[in-house]
Amino acid sequence: MKVEAKIFNYITFFFFLSAIVYGFWAKEPVGTVALILVGGLSLLIGTYFQFVARRIEPRPEDNDEAEISDGAGELGFFSPGSYWPVGLAAAAAFAGVALAFFHVWMIVIAVAVVLIMVAGLVFEYHTGPNHD
Repeated sequence: MKVEAKIFNYITFFFFLSAIVYGFWAKEPVGTVALILVGGLSLLIGTYFQFVARRIEPRPEDNDEAEISDGAGELGFFSPGSYWPVGLAAAAAFAGVALAFFHVWMIVIAVAVVLIMVAGLVFEYHTGPNHD
């Protein structure tokens, strides 16, 4: 994760430097603000990666002398398939239509459906504290 953090920190420096140059050269506030915001977002990602890199053990690919076989084994749990994201996308589209037409009754229903879909997606594999 240290390499990824460095990459995003370099990107952050580039965008802030670009914002300064663009602000003095073009004197156009919208583009300058956009570059500052993009730099801020990349700063968030780079800072998060630095934070995570200090707390996890180094991966095999972080070692310069690593072999392909060093990365063998189980990588974690990945969901084999789920219909919750489809429902969440449909509920988000429904919420967008409700907001576009600003029907309050439709917004209430859409928010409720979005919350149900998010809860289903988050707790899909949750078995509770009493199960193994």
